[in-house]
Amino acid sequence: MAASLGLHCHHFHVAAAAANPLRKAAKQLLSSLILKSSKPNHHHYNNIHCCCYDSVGAKEIRSPDLVALEYADLNLSDKISGEWGHVRIRQHVNPLSSSFTVPAQVPDWKEVFRDPTLPLMVDIGSGSGRFLIWLAKRNPDSGNYLGLEIRQKLVKRAEFWVKELALTNIHFLFANAAISFRQLVLTYPGPLMLVSILCPDPHFKKRHHKRRVVQKTLVDNIIGHLVPGGKVFFQSDVLDVAQHMRYQFDAESDALQHIDELDPSVPCDNDGWLLDNPIGIRTEREIHAEFEGAKIYRRLYRKRT
Repeated sequence: MAASLGLHCHHFHVAAAAANPLRKAAKQLLSSLILKSSKPNHHHYNNIHCCCYDSVGAKEIRSPDLVALEYADLNLSDKISGEWGHVRIRQHVNPLSSSFTVPAQVPDWKEVFRDPTLPLMVDIGSGSGRFLIWLAKRNPDSGNYLGLEIRQKLVKRAEFWVKELALTNIHFLFANAAISFRQLVLTYPGPLMLVSILCPDPHFKKRHHKRRVVQKTLVDNIIGHLVPGGKVFFQSDVLDVAQHMRYQFDAESDALQHIDELDPSVPCDNDGWLLDNPIGIRTEREIHAEFEGAKIYRRLYRKRT
């Protein structure tokens, strides 16, 4: 995470990866080939097979190619094909279903983390896990990382990757954050320093808004367990979803300050959305959305001291 935004609170530091010249050149080449649509269609939120062709029409560029480049340093591709094959994942699940109301079992933190007293980052809706694995690999001694994901197959695959990479500062749990977040962070021995909610399921239909992950109870639990100076970062490529999350967190101004209040030099647009990703790497959904020409709406808060 960029130090300029203060995301390295106390001992929790996320370093940006050193640029790999070949990877950088490849990304620049692909970027030069991308044709972005000016009107992304959010009704195809999970259709990641958007593509374009190079100037001679011979090379098809897909957004998954960009994901592979973004996470090339992890070298996960062979591990996926060799052990798991193609993992077919349901894109939408109903978190209010009875099958997701059972709280996740609290792990023995001494077993899942080498040092369970390190500052903790929790990523709610960790998806494939690549984003969190990338962070954990680059910060082996400064923090622990916990991914909560409601789709169990993704959790199993992410844990397989963690084992293959021999990482001891990251763990994934099959969990409904609305049900399990409080008990998990309550039992964690170290400080909760950062919570991220990145491109959550939009649940577009109004009658399904109650399924959205950011609700008052979760917000209260996040604020209640963050240490003073801890951070909350969220983003979405769907404006309505971003506004829904913003309303929830902006309402807690007695406890939270947005980053531009603390540092007016942080670049935001006229509506207060962060212009840059402060983490240091894009999520998979972020890559797909930007490929389609969508804007990413971001907010970063710090708990008052």
